[in-house]
Amino acid sequence: MIDPGRVAVVLLAAGQSRRFGESDKLASPVAGFALGRHAARMLGGFPFAAHIAVTGEIAPDYEADGFVRIVNAAAASGQGSSIRLGVARARRHDIDAILIALADMPFVPADHVKALIERHEGAASIVASKTDHPGPPALFGREWFDTLAALEGDRGAAALLGGAVLVPCSGRSLLDVDTPADLAAAFPEEG
Repeated sequence: MIDPGRVAVVLLAAGQSRRFGESDKLASPVAGFALGRHAARMLGGFPFAAHIAVTGEIAPDYEADGFVRIVNAAAASGQGSSIRLGVARARRHDIDAILIALADMPFVPADHVKALIERHEGAASIVASKTDHPGPPALFGREWFDTLAALEGDRGAAALLGGAVLVPCSGRSLLDVDTPADLAAAFPEEG
């Protein structure tokens, strides 16, 4: 287990949302907040060493949830560029791990994040979430910082998760909202 005060969270919120259409997916109002803020509000409740949101030019108010916002001007180049920016900012702090989370995953419960933290096994560890396959949120020990800082393209850190310790999560907890249909299914009361 790692002390949350030795962890920085990087919330990835700069995606192009191509499958969502013309509107800004993360700014879509649902259940009283912009979609992107649901993850931020939950993560903001943890006493992490740093809360970092990597966004596009226009973004929901992540600062209201305790996040420092970094604009990724190269967001079109893929998720790797957002991870690089977030890791660079996280490394300004005295940390031993980085939690990478996605802003379009509104239902990840705090208990799941606690379980990821509890499974951290040191500098070489990777702890990832699992439904059908390993994915975010994922916690990376210090030995992975250089690798994360060198990522390119749109696959993000997915290629690193093959040897991760997996923490199962069921139901819709790890739902990733990619399309208007996903949003309507996730929040039917909003329709």
